[in-house]
Amino acid sequence: MKKLADLITHPIEGITREGEIPFKVPLFSHIEGNLWTGGCPVGTAPKEFEYIVSLYQEEPYKIHRHQVYMQAQLFDAPIIPNEDELYGLAKCVNKYKEQGVTLVHCQAGLNRSGLIAALSMIQMGMAPKKAIAILRDKRSPAVLCNRVFEEWLLTRKHV
Repeated sequence: MKKLADLITHPIEGITREGEIPFKVPLFSHIEGNLWTGGCPVGTAPKEFEYIVSLYQEEPYKIHRHQVYMQAQLFDAPIIPNEDELYGLAKCVNKYKEQGVTLVHCQAGLNRSGLIAALSMIQMGMAPKKAIAILRDKRSPAVLCNRVFEEWLLTRKHV
């Protein structure tokens, strides 16, 4: 894979709504293999991403011709979205990861993208606790500060 542009020059920073955790994260973070997570776009998506799964409809990326762009509407709320949709999104992310560099993004790259990225890792056989720990280590300790999302990942038997 080609080296991505310096994606730390456009950090996202703030305080989480739940838990009031301060965060300062790069626009994109490499999680593992072909999986990246991130936040809102700043215009055109970097060419290095071949697949983009957008979970934040308010600010869509402009994409290049070679990129596959999928958009789903998820809300960062204290309820679990439709489980069939979550499993379908995670399965799609896993198919994309097999084929190329994949970005899962939402507004700040913490909760919605964390939920789908973790679920994709769990579907590939990783323990939920480990998936969450990797995301927090690679992206931010504020990942999955939505406790309902975290609790669902930790307590639900995922298939």
